[in-house]
Amino acid sequence: MPRPPWRRRLTTDSPRPAGRGRWTGRLRRGRVVARVLRVGQRGSVEPVPGHSARPGRLGRRTAAAPLPPPSAAAVATPLIPAPAGPPAWPSAVPAAFPPGPSAAAELASAIRLLPGPRTTTRRAWFLLVNACTLASLSVGVLAILLAMRGEVRFAAYGLIACVVFDGLDGMLARRLGVASPFGSQMDSLADLCAFGVAAPVVVYASLAGSVPGAAAAVACVLVAGCAAVRLARFNISPQDSRFFSGVPTTMAAAVLAAAVLIDLPLPPAVVLAGVMLLAVAMVSSFPYASLVRLIRLPPWLWLAPLAGALADPRLTFVALVAAYLASGPVLWLHRRRTAAA
Repeated sequence: MPRPPWRRRLTTDSPRPAGRGRWTGRLRRGRVVARVLRVGQRGSVEPVPGHSARPGRLGRRTAAAPLPPPSAAAVATPLIPAPAGPPAWPSAVPAAFPPGPSAAAELASAIRLLPGPRTTTRRAWFLLVNACTLASLSVGVLAILLAMRGEVRFAAYGLIACVVFDGLDGMLARRLGVASPFGSQMDSLADLCAFGVAAPVVVYASLAGSVPGAAAAVACVLVAGCAAVRLARFNISPQDSRFFSGVPTTMAAAVLAAAVLIDLPLPPAVVLAGVMLLAVAMVSSFPYASLVRLIRLPPWLWLAPLAGALADPRLTFVALVAAYLASGPVLWLHRRRTAAA
């Protein structure tokens, strides 16, 4: 029997595998036409009757018993039962999908603007405190409109009213026990409008014509930006009732409004430099005493300011503002020396 021609090409450059010829030769010599395997229940392999099984890896396995034919009840019963009701969401799915109407209602009911018992009296006090905050915001907008019309003095009086309303809402919230995170955020937004926007606009209107417009605009923008930074830092910083980190925006606005009202006897360039210095002092880290701590000073310390106010109120005001601005670096140096010792 002649050998197949393809077996003569068992070389290294042949496209067929080198060991395929020997394997196919043994398969042909064994006259194995086909090998049908039956997989049992346990994964065992059983050779088909009538064919020889070689003692190989599969031939050493034991044949499993054939499966019994399925009963009529098993055939009628579906393999996967139909769900009785709507499918339940897994515990992790609601985090990825929006909640339903009931969950949204529960979330809305959980968010309360006024924490604690919601009695009629506490709600009335809560509305009164927020009315003072909205009054400060409204008067600040009115001050901007008055400054745009050229009525600078009335606009400065509006800033003084904003300072009064700002101190009133905080005092009432603490005294009446209705302080809340909502009120704190409302107070910050109202302060930004009254002291971060209205105060620079009033100062710009008062300096118009006496200093270059570009320099006045830069100073007012600096005041607005520093006020925003000061308020944001105040919201996330731990509170200290004795000292502030930087000049408070309320006190800065009060100083600017008073400077517009009393018409300081200083050159406009010096006033502009003082406005910029006050803006930088708001975002500084120097400790400044609070108004409550200043009021509690010994009475004899106020004799000199009172005597100066009787002689020349404007120069006394300038001296008091300069002393307050210088107190921050002095206290900072004193703390550093105390900590080093």
